[in-house]
Amino acid sequence: MDNVELFQRLGLAIAIGAAVGVERHWRERDEPEGARTAGIRTFTMFGMAGGVAGLIERSFGVASGYPGIALTGFLIAIATVMAVFEMREAIAEKSYSVTSVIAAILTFGLGALAALGDMALASAGGAALITILASREFLHAAIRRLQWIELRSAVILLAMTFVLLPIIPDTPYGPFGGVSPKSIVLLVIMLASISFAGYVAVRMFGSTRGDVLAGAIGGLVSSTGTTVAFARRSRAGEAGLTLIAGAISAGAVSLLRTALLVATLAPALLPALLWPLIVGAGVLAFYALILARRHQAAGGSGVPANPFELAAVARMAFLLAGVAFLARAASQQFGDAGLIFVSALSALADVDAATVTVAGLLPKLDAGLAAQAIGIAVLTNMAAKAVYASLFGSLRFSLHLWAATLLSGAASLAAWALSGIV
Repeated sequence: MDNVELFQRLGLAIAIGAAVGVERHWRERDEPEGARTAGIRTFTMFGMAGGVAGLIERSFGVASGYPGIALTGFLIAIATVMAVFEMREAIAEKSYSVTSVIAAILTFGLGALAALGDMALASAGGAALITILASREFLHAAIRRLQWIELRSAVILLAMTFVLLPIIPDTPYGPFGGVSPKSIVLLVIMLASISFAGYVAVRMFGSTRGDVLAGAIGGLVSSTGTTVAFARRSRAGEAGLTLIAGAISAGAVSLLRTALLVATLAPALLPALLWPLIVGAGVLAFYALILARRHQAAGGSGVPANPFELAAVARMAFLLAGVAFLARAASQQFGDAGLIFVSALSALADVDAATVTVAGLLPKLDAGLAAQAIGIAVLTNMAAKAVYASLFGSLRFSLHLWAATLLSGAASLAAWALSGIV
């Protein structure tokens, strides 16, 4: 390692300490000199100490036969000094906080990482540390507002994602490609995440903006799943217009996402499909905007009673997995000759699968047939979401979704006809 890199590593360690020190000093900037335990100068030196300890360890630690002794000695000294002075400050101010001590230890550790390990990782760790320290008021306010049902739902979602999912086998079982248990768990996590995101958005931005925003975000992941999640909430008696606007927004985003997929995977089909998709998305977005404004004018409000019900989410995940399995079975039975039928069937769960499949058959497949297959898949998916709304949602929810679907579908077909495809 040359001297230039050594200077870079030590400089990064000092910069991390200085950045943390700015946040610590700013928080106690009104205190007189000598009244604070550690500020910008002290934390800058903590970072520098970590860098120096790391460089000493790199140069002499292994050769001396006692690896880690430099880091250990520096860390014990810094932690001891910081703890003693922080304790004196806490006694004087009658406060109980160990944040500055932990921040000092982490600053030293990140400085050592900058000297010994990955500099990008050390930089990211420093940014994360400053973000956590600077977010004290926000985090404390969020905890004060947190309800037990929200905490329980978050714990369940995290457990499914980071505990259950890694141990679930992904080997498909059954004929026609089978069904993977991991894919079902992924669907459960996706649907639960959409519902949870909608709940958080409503709590943060109010029901009018929250549901529409959550629907648009959900449309980036799965407009079908978003529609079902919102439909279930409408049947539970929650605010109808904003949920409908959110579900319709998800459909608009889904059409735009399909246009992006076509532009990326099959640009030759874009002239035929771009305007139908944009027109359909525009109609849905306009319909959603009208509903949101009506709700706002009426002074509507409301927060979901529960972020998600795991049993209901699991049932919907099994339903979507079953539909996808039937689509694969039909694909193997009918082959390319039944491309349009297979595309329509697979779109009962997700239009992306049909789009990717058709794009993969180009350029061997006729462009006109490919455009028709994707167009039929899009229309089928829109109709399927309206059917799901009728099955799982309230009457008001399903009627509005059917109206928006028919208007958007008619506008898309008109644009499609003008493009010369039909």
